[in-house]
Amino acid sequence: MNQIFLLLLQDCQLLLQLITQASLLVLSKPLKPYLLLLLSLLRELFQTCKLLRLDLINSILLKQVDESICKFAKKGLTPSQIGVILRDSHGIPQVKSVTGNKILRILKAHGLAPEIPEDLYHLIKKAVAIRKHLERNRKDKDSKFRLILVESRIHRLARYYKKTKKLPPVWKYESTTASTLVA
Repeated sequence: MNQIFLLLLQDCQLLLQLITQASLLVLSKPLKPYLLLLLSLLRELFQTCKLLRLDLINSILLKQVDESICKFAKKGLTPSQIGVILRDSHGIPQVKSVTGNKILRILKAHGLAPEIPEDLYHLIKKAVAIRKHLERNRKDKDSKFRLILVESRIHRLARYYKKTKKLPPVWKYESTTASTLVA
């Protein structure tokens, strides 16, 4: 299909050049309006061919971006990590501007979205790391205080996600099972 558009585009360019050269020649007055009309129609056809080719290129790019997002998600990367890789390595600054959808929506469409939202996941990971630190350093009062703050943030965020139905209503954060959520 891409070859057809290229051939059509080349034919349009050739016809446009021929008519432009013919219009430079001295023509009889009755032929001139028809020639100008034909010239304008060919210009419109040429523009349409260009737009169709751009649409084809965009649809190919869209499929490639979708495939690479799914490939990175299967490797275990988070949506923000996928966005950073696409920005730095593939030259796609905003996935939404290319595909029309955000990375998380694309992952949901393919069934690869994470079970726990990313910000909640990172808070749980931080709480697990602080608990691990407190097992080795029991007298670290500041870390105990920070753990309380992080866990309260986890509870608030979980309440919000339950309300917006991004988490099931029975989901509950428990410090004993938190390490299994993060692993």
